[in-house]
Amino acid sequence: MVDSTSSLPPKSSGSDVHIVTRDSVEHNARVLQRRNDGHVYVHYEGLDKRLDEWIPESSLRPRTVKEEASPDILLNSTPGSNRKRKRSSSRPDSPVSPSPSGLLPLDTQDGRKSAELLLPESAVMTEEDFDIQHHKQITAKRNFDKVIFGQWQIKTWYFSPYPVAETELEDPGSSTPSSIAQSSKIPGVNRSTMRSHGRTSDLLAGGLTRSHLAGERSVLWICDRCFKYMAEGANWELHTKKCDRRHPPGRKVYQRGAHTIWQVDGAKDKLYCQNLSLFGKLFIDVKTLFFDCDNFLFYLLTDAESQRDHVLGFFSKEKISYDDYNLACIVVLPPYQRKGYGMLMIEFSYELSRRAGRIGTPERPLSDLGLRGYLTYWVSTLIRFFRRLLSVLPADLQQVTSVGGMPDISGLQSPSADDDGFLRIKKKRPKGWDGEMPDSGSPGTSFDGLDGALNSLRTIETISNPDGSATSHVVVRCTLVEIAHATNLRIEDAAFALNECGLLDMRSGSGGMVVITREKIEVVARERKVKNMCIKLGHVLL
Repeated sequence: MVDSTSSLPPKSSGSDVHIVTRDSVEHNARVLQRRNDGHVYVHYEGLDKRLDEWIPESSLRPRTVKEEASPDILLNSTPGSNRKRKRSSSRPDSPVSPSPSGLLPLDTQDGRKSAELLLPESAVMTEEDFDIQHHKQITAKRNFDKVIFGQWQIKTWYFSPYPVAETELEDPGSSTPSSIAQSSKIPGVNRSTMRSHGRTSDLLAGGLTRSHLAGERSVLWICDRCFKYMAEGANWELHTKKCDRRHPPGRKVYQRGAHTIWQVDGAKDKLYCQNLSLFGKLFIDVKTLFFDCDNFLFYLLTDAESQRDHVLGFFSKEKISYDDYNLACIVVLPPYQRKGYGMLMIEFSYELSRRAGRIGTPERPLSDLGLRGYLTYWVSTLIRFFRRLLSVLPADLQQVTSVGGMPDISGLQSPSADDDGFLRIKKKRPKGWDGEMPDSGSPGTSFDGLDGALNSLRTIETISNPDGSATSHVVVRCTLVEIAHATNLRIEDAAFALNECGLLDMRSGSGGMVVITREKIEVVARERKVKNMCIKLGHVLL
């Protein structure tokens, strides 16, 4: 069997970087692999690895001397126009930090440049250094291009360590090309076979040496019921006819109509959680994954059909987190993205923290999509809180009438909610949305009333008007710590969200006081398209 692909040997910095025009924008593109059919696998510097792709080699343009002098510059212009260069950088105040949990952070920037790492032959690496270098080398590109998942054919985003048997890696009679086996070795490692590195080969070398899965045509078949993975379509068809799983294992912890969240214990359903984690890794880059799922709980969001529930996405969290992390990783399957399912799972993770009496936060580092989703949640939570805090009357109460004196508004409540703050649901209802009481439009929050200490800081100022009427305003003087506590957010997360949406720009005097007005709140709400909460607390089954 002839090897149709070849990984590039280590080169000096910038030696294999070209210019590629993508969507009318020029980018620095690093070539990671070449094929004999004239295609190359490239990574666009400054962009996420999920955008890596195979392109014709003719699309590459050599860089000029001036462009080579600034290798960290991202070209961002249309061809023929005056080039404007913008350095790619991340926000220094973004909430990204190392992660201590079983899902370890991956330094993606170093991983993208793993081809540049050249060690002298005389250098001897430790076992840990070898694992790190080996991980960076084999995760530089996707090992599967597409995945067949139920009725969907999904293009994968990242490498996932689907295991490969050691006999496939070392069998002398195997038809695996020797050039691929040689490309997986790292200079300076005193090991002769992949068997010596069973931990690395089992966890990281999935699909690496399977030549029939090489290149753009590599496809993985996965059962959308039990997440069992297969390399052949015929085996997948036979399995799907026999698989009788109708819903995830574990217990229901949330159900609203057809949408259900299942809690699955990684220690009780090990194989299911391992397969689920491997599948999720196809769409997560900033986490590396180990097969020990015993210390994790998995929460799967499903949508009910007439005969079964199909998975929309999932998130995992540690059973015991000394840093109070309420989420380790979160995945919404590509066919179901941009429909609010990710926000529902984020809100549910914070509800778990609230019920446990803790102030949670997601595990770091956050991916670009993860940071975007969490920023939306933090901003929306703060905006909804400020709306309630700075409102004289409840949201659904437009008018108060009193006889014989000034109205007492201290005990007023929204007429759309019951005494417990939850919407009432009919006892008998079919699966679906038809059996539920329609939403009244009141903004859902994770707290019905304001925090007692914070509510005591509310001052209602009533100013008389020339025509004899009066106008009331709410004035609150509080600290960031009190705001974070009332919204069940970490102080650093609340400060980051307030800064990103511009609410910290209105400073008064030199004392560091920030003035936030209701008008500014509404401006941010329109700009950020703040919506009501997705979760309904009356449907939590804990």
